[in-house]
Amino acid sequence: MSTTGTVLVTGATGTTGSRTAARLIAAGHRVRAASRRATPLPGAEPVRFDWYDPGTHGPALEGADRVHLVPPVGDGDPAAVMLPFLRRARAAGVRRVVLLSSSAIPEGGPAVGAVHAALPGLFDEWAVLRPSWFMQNFTGTHAHAVSIREEGVIMTAAGSGRVGFVDADDIAAVAVRALTDDDAPGTDLILTGPEALGYDDVAAILGDVLGRPVVHRRLTYEQMRDRLTAQVPPDFAAMLAGMDRAIADGAEDRTTDVVERLTGRPPHGFRAVVERELVRGG
Repeated sequence: MSTTGTVLVTGATGTTGSRTAARLIAAGHRVRAASRRATPLPGAEPVRFDWYDPGTHGPALEGADRVHLVPPVGDGDPAAVMLPFLRRARAAGVRRVVLLSSSAIPEGGPAVGAVHAALPGLFDEWAVLRPSWFMQNFTGTHAHAVSIREEGVIMTAAGSGRVGFVDADDIAAVAVRALTDDDAPGTDLILTGPEALGYDDVAAILGDVLGRPVVHRRLTYEQMRDRLTAQVPPDFAAMLAGMDRAIADGAEDRTTDVVERLTGRPPHGFRAVVERELVRGG
């Protein structure tokens, strides 16, 4: 695919968006970094973008032919704002869209699943990235990372279920290939790390790397839902707690070869990522 166009990266200050933008810039692509405050990003053109302010959509799309699409955070019905934006993007000349979704949300499923279902009808060139849970949930600003730092505890309703946790750097590496390869994937891609781990395993590795105890506290679905309701709307809290329950039932106990197939290298392991981000400071 030609590198003469511009890639619009929404959520450009976020966990995956910032990494995707940085990789695109390093590879010589023109990047428009979209965020609510038009935060400067070295090598990119910053632009103000707010999902809930359609007045920001046209200027963000101007001249863009590819879009890395990160849904609004915490919105139980993102299709309401995303689908009008995507129709506008198609009219503005965007040819390829790569959507960030989740391994837990299938095409036509809840929340961003409705956007996934609509995407192939809107664009000939597309992909949906469906990563497993981020390894960065334990190292950044996520509730798990906060409770680890403050209490040495990870709280889930996932029981002994296992997850193929994935490095956000690996997600970004796949996103760049999906955005810039001559042929778009034209499918959804489930992204995982190299192994499936239970939260007890995660706590043990974190404790070993940090040199202090970290424990996994098992909550019921109801306890998890009520805990999350203090942070997000009740419907969204119920959906998130339900994802933990699905993990307990084995829904995320898998690994895939997608990262290695698209990037040419194996995905990063959990211990290596934790050491990189918590010990060596990123």
